Amino acid sequence: MSAIEINHLTFAYEGSYHNIFEDLTLNLDTAWRLGLIGPNGRGKTTLLRLLSGEEDGGKALRVPVRCRYFPFPVREPERMTLDILCEAAPRAEEWELLRETGRLGLDAELLYRPFSTLSGGERTRALLAALFLEEGVYPLIDEPTNHLDEAGRVQVAQYLKRQKGFLLVSHDRAFLDGCVDHVLALEKQGARIIAGDYSTWKREWEAANAREGQRKEQLKREVSKLKAAARRTADWSDKVERSKTGGEVNAAVKDRGHIGHMAAKMAKRSKALQNRREKAVEEKEGLLQNLEEDQPLKLRPLTFQGTRLLTLKGVSPVYDGRAVCPPLDLTLVPGERVALTGPNGCGKSSILKLLAGEAGAFSGEKMAFAGELSVPARLKVSWVPQDASFLRGSLEEALEGWDVDPSLCLAILRKLGFERQQFEKDLSQLSAGQQKKVLLAKSLCEEAHLYLWDEPLNYVDLWSRRRLEEVLLEYRPTLVFVEHDRMFREKIATRTVEL
Repeated sequence: MSAIEINHLTFAYEGSYHNIFEDLTLNLDTAWRLGLIGPNGRGKTTLLRLLSGEEDGGKALRVPVRCRYFPFPVREPERMTLDILCEAAPRAEEWELLRETGRLGLDAELLYRPFSTLSGGERTRALLAALFLEEGVYPLIDEPTNHLDEAGRVQVAQYLKRQKGFLLVSHDRAFLDGCVDHVLALEKQGARIIAGDYSTWKREWEAANAREGQRKEQLKREVSKLKAAARRTADWSDKVERSKTGGEVNAAVKDRGHIGHMAAKMAKRSKALQNRREKAVEEKEGLLQNLEEDQPLKLRPLTFQGTRLLTLKGVSPVYDGRAVCPPLDLTLVPGERVALTGPNGCGKSSILKLLAGEAGAFSGEKMAFAGELSVPARLKVSWVPQDASFLRGSLEEALEGWDVDPSLCLAILRKLGFERQQFEKDLSQLSAGQQKKVLLAKSLCEEAHLYLWDEPLNYVDLWSRRRLEEVLLEYRPTLVFVEHDRMFREKIATRTVEL
């Protein structure tokens, strides 16, 4: 059993004036099944890159094991899957690869197909099998669930729970509960390690928030008292200053020199007291500012006049003349929040694209639809696609092209954890989670009858997931969505439709 030591690490990317880590100190036992959580942009992936040696942490890092970052690139994906896995785990026998991939729910025949023909979830599971067959390696696993459907997430969580030790970045709460025994949280106040799963950390975090709430109320009372005392001191200081002329001193006293000398001493004392109390107010208000909770998000759904918002009769996506799922019948009532569920490739995203009017998105995919779709002509739709990597250019340019209030959109991004310096970056340079937040902020700004969100939580941190849950439950928009985060789906959906 060995430990990774991080001592007073301060790190920033070249050309950046913003430190990702500042004086970070940690000891990580490599036997832990360690879940790494934190808001987007707080440095989770950067920490993995530092431990793997992709970034230089200098003498602040002591890493006694060989770390391997996952997902790793695949060379020539047209090759047979078994060849690729043998290259990733050169000491593994073929029977071992068959055993491990079987434990991850993959059929043996997949190993004898070109890797490029596997789905995203199948590729993830196949490469994970190779990762854990490589001896003497400490796995650094970065968000493996983004291409996995619910069944795949359960299989991977069960598989990881049987492993000896790893460091895992994930934002899926049920997935973390299913496979980790320690949690490293990169929080506002710094890094914190707890023994237990995500739910254990959440209970401790909520208890800490409750304590901070009590402390916040106490600080508010103290600030109020200090401000009142400072005002009284200021009034006294003014009176002392006026006494230099003798205006508020007993007229019987005739020694003006003595009066001036005593008044100057009193003025100095009163000014010092006033300064101390004003400084105390500033310190308390600074502490209070650190404890203040962010303002809640808001949504702007439009009221739909009618009992049916849209109707699908026998609708099915068709690829190369073949329907990918049985015909779907669906009538959507205003106020419903419908979750589309089913395994990867069953047509969930295709149905959302149809509802969003994104037929042009299928060009080159040899895709069509069977069935009938009835949508009111004046229906206003807000659409969040699954992939946000198409974002390019500055945020300012993007806002000019969207029909949203720029100030409101920026305010929402701040509430979703964006640092101000990130507003200046090219959108293509943002992390995948930050890009998804840009699309979510745009949607939250839009006035719409219907919101269509395709895997809105991909790469989005736990803090922002909680805030999105709160806004959806408060404003109750009409929503059709696809999301593999079971906890989010169970909280938000009023109805589930399985494809």
